[in-house]
Amino acid sequence: MIDTQRLLQKAQSYGLDISHCVQQLALYAEILVDYNQKVNLTAITDPEGIEDKHFIDSLLFACQPEVQGKFVDVGTGAGFPGVVAKLYKPELQLTLMEPTGKRVDFLKYLCKKLEIEAEFAKERAEEAARKTWREKFDVASARGVARLNMLSEYCLPLVKEGGFFIAMKAATAQEELEQAQPAIEKLGGMFVENRKMALPQGDERNLLVVKKISQTPPLYPRNGGKIAKAPLK
Repeated sequence: MIDTQRLLQKAQSYGLDISHCVQQLALYAEILVDYNQKVNLTAITDPEGIEDKHFIDSLLFACQPEVQGKFVDVGTGAGFPGVVAKLYKPELQLTLMEPTGKRVDFLKYLCKKLEIEAEFAKERAEEAARKTWREKFDVASARGVARLNMLSEYCLPLVKEGGFFIAMKAATAQEELEQAQPAIEKLGGMFVENRKMALPQGDERNLLVVKKISQTPPLYPRNGGKIAKAPLK
């Protein structure tokens, strides 16, 4: 399916050694493409697309020093970046949060085939953060999902004080950040930095790193409808 030697070389160009997990990534690609025929998981099914836009993208997140301990991938979909991060850093305690039942079924099947441990939360993030998941994680991330002012309200309440929220954003990152700064502060976060990089085919990737410096006020997160209709300002 994918060219493992090519993927190794691409990773190496970013200073990443993935020799310990490249065969699992190859299996992941096979399972993804096969399962995608019956459940809509991804529009990217060509080998280089999977290598670049799924695997390298997720690895660039996974190699960040803040990605450690208990990690929740919010709205993980087909497992990006969460499952790739777990393959790259097997010591991670991974929780995959995804509200869609068919995708959760895929994730359970995938993790069993890859022989990795993960916890599965069939939850919307804003509901999970009002339950036992509140402020339980060292790091939370999401790729896509929503604009940053809304995404912060989904993710920051899940992060413990001293932990990190890392949003994976494309070219709109700076604009979204400026709009989201008041929300980040209200939710107990502090913006640290934007780590800019480019994927192999030139697509821009921004990792917006936010540190949780105080507890999220009990008012947040609000329900999903309110978050979408009236994002924090």
